[in-house]
Amino acid sequence: MTLTVNCPTCQAPVSWNETFPQRPFCSERCRLIDLGAWAAEEHVIPGGENEEQDLFSDDLPEQ
Repeated sequence: MTLTVNCPTCQAPVSWNETFPQRPFCSERCRLIDLGAWAAEEHVIPGGENEEQDLFSDDLPEQ
């Protein structure tokens, strides 16, 4: 039994196997469209602006 998922870009069905090397995308084109959306900050991972600063603030020397 083969798992089928929808392409995140165009919603086309994609079989989760070696016949679709770009999975979960249906094609190189859809993969690049998604990459461009991340680069343009159309997709973001939720979090506050200062979360990264808080994570690494202990690494900084005290002034």
